Amino acid sequence: MLGLDNLYLANEGKLVALAAEEDAPSILAAMKKHRYGEKAAIIGRATSDHPGIVTIRNPFGVKRVLEMLAGDQFPRIC
Repeated sequence: MLGLDNLYLANEGKLVALAAEEDAPSILAAMKKHRYGEKAAIIGRATSDHPGIVTIRNPFGVKRVLEMLAGDQFPRIC
């Protein structure tokens, strides 16, 4: 919407956690027990396929490189 990419907008109150794959299910279960973690989910996986590059796949299955933010982050209105 409006040509803005949600991945580069301020998003307060969210957590992205990185954990070993074998620990992820127990961490997720613990997060889901808290009212603020009810919607917690595993959304990605770190691989060695493309060292130093982050790729993302959208809901339609399209894969793209997640580029570093060029310029300033969109200002927050608060």
